[in-house]
Amino acid sequence: MKIHEECGVFGVMTKEPADVAALCYYGLYALQHRGQESCGIVVNEDGIFHSHKDLGLVSEVFTSDVLSRLPKGRIAVAHARYGTTGATNRRNCQPIEVNHQKGHMAIAHNGNLSNAAALRSELELSGAIFHTTSDTETIAYIITRERLRAPSIEEAVSRAMNTLDGAYSLVIMSPQKLICARDPYGFRPLCYGQTADGSYVVASESCALDAAGACFIRNVEPGEILVFTSGGILSRREHCCSRESRICIFEYIYFARPDSVIDGVSVHAARQRAGAALSQTHPVSADVVVGVPDSGLDAAIGYSQASGIPYGIGLIKNKYIGRTFIAPDARADQVRIKLAPIRETVEGKRIVLIDDSIVRGTTCERIVRLLREAGAKEIHMRVTAPPFLFPCYYGTDIDSQENLIACRHSVSEICHMIGADSLGYLPVLKLQCLTGHTHFCSACFCGEYPTPVPKANSKRRFEQRLSERSECLHP
Repeated sequence: MKIHEECGVFGVMTKEPADVAALCYYGLYALQHRGQESCGIVVNEDGIFHSHKDLGLVSEVFTSDVLSRLPKGRIAVAHARYGTTGATNRRNCQPIEVNHQKGHMAIAHNGNLSNAAALRSELELSGAIFHTTSDTETIAYIITRERLRAPSIEEAVSRAMNTLDGAYSLVIMSPQKLICARDPYGFRPLCYGQTADGSYVVASESCALDAAGACFIRNVEPGEILVFTSGGILSRREHCCSRESRICIFEYIYFARPDSVIDGVSVHAARQRAGAALSQTHPVSADVVVGVPDSGLDAAIGYSQASGIPYGIGLIKNKYIGRTFIAPDARADQVRIKLAPIRETVEGKRIVLIDDSIVRGTTCERIVRLLREAGAKEIHMRVTAPPFLFPCYYGTDIDSQENLIACRHSVSEICHMIGADSLGYLPVLKLQCLTGHTHFCSACFCGEYPTPVPKANSKRRFEQRLSERSECLHP
């Protein structure tokens, strides 16, 4: 089991009508690692919205035939989803589209609201009817409610931010504007850039700007609202500095692509520093350092450079395994299908094995077993994250402690359970070596939350409420 993060968001605004759907396709492809359940694109053709959304990978949903049916336009928004709140079904696909008295809106969201349940209950009591089970529809309702009273869409977004709490990086499209906003804590990344022809591009990560041919300009600051119009860019900063910045540290450990730069910090360099810190806090005599693909590779290089132990490619990832892979035999070990050891690297060797995290321990145990079968003499597991001990309410797929192995077992017990010779986690106090500062959220490791802890926190909390109501109506 791997930890997952909610989504990737993307938006584009051109000077003249263009194939904006193609630009979104390239951007989503670059953000595929952030969401593999569903994806969608909404194109604005002179104020008329055209969309296509479905379950599946970007390449599965957006065939050449589908892309050819989306019209040219000046504005588009797109989304790749991994749901940390809400079931995997078509109605939860984003961007969400809203038609209201003052026009249309499409919204793509990355993150989780910590007060989503309370807001949704308030809206339902006032007559709102929800069609999805995601936090994003709650955000859409709040913005729409404010828009009916506000003089502009950006003012409505600003007023909505007074109500929303938790993590949200938003890309919003109106008939005339492209708007992006980042919560005052800055939990999730968001940046923008510009192409050679003057088009503006907004994305969760800078790697998506590169894919769309845009040069990175800067990150959207925590609390900032950016408004893109035909007349230029407007920055609204009334929510900036209202909270202390708290970027999710797991963006650097695992979520983000290594070629991205988040809030001025290279993800590749951050992972190398994590590996170097592990070599100092958990040194060991070994013959080769091996990283678990993909996010463990950079850290393995850092561990090797700091320790002087040679780096080796000991595991190969099958690049053709995607979310649609189904084992004919349900009992098959899918780790064995997805990863293969290189015997020449590991046979007879003492190995330092670097991975980004241990959740339940089952995947690590299978990887250790693979290396043992390939002839590894010793396996010393090193993890670039501290032990997961607490739930996350901001968009990481940890909504309870029951499946977290570190909540029930000591380090030595976990080491024995996964079959390693030794086990070392990155200490919480060493996390700042990744970013060079302490302005990050590490609540899943230490339990210190930036926002009040919600009472309803299950990933399926809205489905559970619907089920409870159904039982009341049909006992």
